[in-house]
Amino acid sequence: MTEPLKTNRRRVLGTAAVGLFAPVMSPLLGATMSSARAAAVAGPLDLEIKRYQLGSFKLTVISDGASIQQKPWETFGTDQPQSAVEDLLRTNFLPTQKFAVSYAPAILDTGSEVILIDTGFGESGRMSGSGKMLPALAAAGYSTDQISIVLLTHMHRDHIGGLIEGSISPFGSARYVANATEYDFWVSDNRKGTPAEANHLIALSNVKPLAPKMTFVEDGQEVVPGVTAISAPGHSPGHMMLHLESDGQRMVMIADTVVHYALSVQRPDWEVRFDMDKALAAVSRKRALDMIATDHLPFMGYHMPHPSIGYLDRSGSGYHYAPATYQFDI
Repeated sequence: MTEPLKTNRRRVLGTAAVGLFAPVMSPLLGATMSSARAAAVAGPLDLEIKRYQLGSFKLTVISDGASIQQKPWETFGTDQPQSAVEDLLRTNFLPTQKFAVSYAPAILDTGSEVILIDTGFGESGRMSGSGKMLPALAAAGYSTDQISIVLLTHMHRDHIGGLIEGSISPFGSARYVANATEYDFWVSDNRKGTPAEANHLIALSNVKPLAPKMTFVEDGQEVVPGVTAISAPGHSPGHMMLHLESDGQRMVMIADTVVHYALSVQRPDWEVRFDMDKALAAVSRKRALDMIATDHLPFMGYHMPHPSIGYLDRSGSGYHYAPATYQFDI
């Protein structure tokens, strides 16, 4: 969601706000990192972890942190009057001047593969309270060398920042999966001199060195059995969602197709500042929300309130978000 981005026919996006910080002690990291770096990363952090069972799949949602941002109308409903955004926030019992954003990588353990889906901010977010993915991964019971696949839904910095720790990848045993359109866009020199250059530089340092170990998937292609890529462009050129299915149980991981659980869910046609192609993003958003509501599927959103999983029902021209409670526990 987070970098200033632009293409010749897309509007410029804004920058990310700072993160929250709350002190809770975390465990040490896996042995693939030096003890000094592990100690530096695994300082006092607020680690949020939630486990779900989906058929034979084990899904663990971990928190990379959260941020408080100002003036919601400058991010959501940018094509609407400020008063309309404020009114919808009030209707949902939310503050009108600030909003919170969560960042939620996930670990999908299929039994044969351990897949890390997106990596958070990494080192760049730690001064502002995010970048918690690595200690949260360890707290969830996984070492970095257990990760067999790192899957990137797209390549904004809050999704690729954790790919490199120091000058190396912490995931020494992993291969990487991404969308080719997304990769080509972010490593292209055409981003130089544009508002997308900052994210381009992160992609060059964090993603491009991993290209020899990277596999590219397209819409409808199976990543591993039970995990299928779904194209959902607009937020970024090659943004994708995932469809999970195990033992007849299904879930959709929507990544950044929807960012705010009220504003973007109840008004999916409203423009969002961080969407590169706003019209196309709205099409992808409405298509995804309609599928989830029609099929009564649980879904996970990277920026949904932690632990980031819920359901939808239709409400007027939009949808209503119902967070999951004990459905996966009994």
